[in-house]
Amino acid sequence: MAQSRVPLYLGLGLAGAGGYYLYQAGGSPKVAEKKFEHDLAKLGGSREQEVKTEGKLYAKEAGAKLDDLVAQAKETTSKVDAKLEAYRNTAEKNIDQYSKEAKKDFNQAVDKFDKTVEEKAAQAKSGLSSWFGGK
Repeated sequence: MAQSRVPLYLGLGLAGAGGYYLYQAGGSPKVAEKKFEHDLAKLGGSREQEVKTEGKLYAKEAGAKLDDLVAQAKETTSKVDAKLEAYRNTAEKNIDQYSKEAKKDFNQAVDKFDKTVEEKAAQAKSGLSSWFGGK
């Protein structure tokens, strides 16, 4: 039972530090790594190395933000496409419905016209027949 607990405490400390950097980076492991390198460069005191790691850090953060923006744009575009497709489907249904109604109305008007023409033709025929001695 005389085991040393130093490895356990070191492991917990490393896990905590890793969690801290991941949290600060918004869950991006690459950005967390760059933040860790930046902090190490600060501790080393080399201003040149610090500037380099800071530049890389900002580049990674900007890249992550750009990726998020692209993902949001794609999502918005797909939503717009879905809405347009729904509108197109609705318009097709309405066009079909109005086309059927117009066809029905046209056929009714033609039938009415034919009936009127037949009635007038029958009246004219009976009128002409009476002139020439027919019934």
